[in-house]
Amino acid sequence: IMGDSIFNCCYVPPHPPGEEEPRRSKRTEIMASHSSNISSDKRFLIFFDFDETIVDETSDDMVVQAAPGQHLPEWLKDTYQPGRYNEYMQRVLAYLAEQGVTESDIRSIIEKIPATPGMLTLFQFLRTRPPKDFEVVLVSDANTFFIESWLRRTGARQLFHRIFANPATFNKDGRLVMKPFHSHDCQRCPDNMCKQVVVRDYVARRTQERGRPYQRVFYVGDGANDFCPALSLGPRDVAFPRRDFPMHRLITETHEAMPGEFKAVTVPWVSGEEVVQRLRKLVAE
Repeated sequence: IMGDSIFNCCYVPPHPPGEEEPRRSKRTEIMASHSSNISSDKRFLIFFDFDETIVDETSDDMVVQAAPGQHLPEWLKDTYQPGRYNEYMQRVLAYLAEQGVTESDIRSIIEKIPATPGMLTLFQFLRTRPPKDFEVVLVSDANTFFIESWLRRTGARQLFHRIFANPATFNKDGRLVMKPFHSHDCQRCPDNMCKQVVVRDYVARRTQERGRPYQRVFYVGDGANDFCPALSLGPRDVAFPRRDFPMHRLITETHEAMPGEFKAVTVPWVSGEEVVQRLRKLVAE
């Protein structure tokens, strides 16, 4: 994981001992503090995004199918503000509840979202590796209810040691209530989540707990908000951007505009099977 750079909008310098860290996300801290039950002998750490990386759609878009007529009213769509998507989705979920949409309605829609090509093959590869090979973490701007529902339906929940996402639970009125994951200072990312902060916090915490770094860190993603965490990867690490999606384009543009700024090896993929091929070579080294 690299040090300062002009792109490290979210780099937080170490704070003096005994003082509180003013910017560290409390939620990241809580979730990371549970990581001590993961064995500390894993060779590799692999991060996954969810929407359009694990599943071949955006789960927030799919849930709209539960609305009357399978679309949202214009007045509701008009409330969206750039960078404040999380707040917009909170209003969408409230609207769905008002229209009588139930937990099982939402779950059944989410469970039907198809996996991206080759993704279940990639999961099977990770699942059948020796236990010391991979620590698997999910980092998503979707919500925990959508993610957990889909992973449980496909039998993939046990593969993930940690899930970092916007927390969502049903309240007593049957409404899915979603909260922002954390707050941060990154200018590039939406208000409720900077994945680079999450990745940095997690890697730093785990490296400390383990007493040694991972041999390599991998990041599998597709979106512009996956570019930010991939910037923190080092030259031995590998970024797996979905080919021709925003993450891939941003990496390509950065290589052209600022050679050396993006440090990780880049392996674009169309199918998860291409990720398997590269991982197979790397674990054999």
